[in-house]
Amino acid sequence: MAATPPPHPRLEPLLDITELADYLGVPLSTIYDWRTRGLGPRAYRFGKHLKFALCDVRSWMEEQREATSGTPSQDRR
Repeated sequence: MAATPPPHPRLEPLLDITELADYLGVPLSTIYDWRTRGLGPRAYRFGKHLKFALCDVRSWMEEQREATSGTPSQDRR
């Protein structure tokens, strides 16, 4: 079995779809569902493989954050 080379020091680690599901604590099927509906973090496609940059995942997570309970929502009237 060949050893996996260490990641390049200046490249951000990429998560595969299973690692993303584990990282977010959601079922793998949820990630696939988000993908088909155009939701979820941006991904890179390498052939048939999807990879997710940690910075994209974190940015997407920030977009999902709910407003604090003390701040009135713009959607409420």
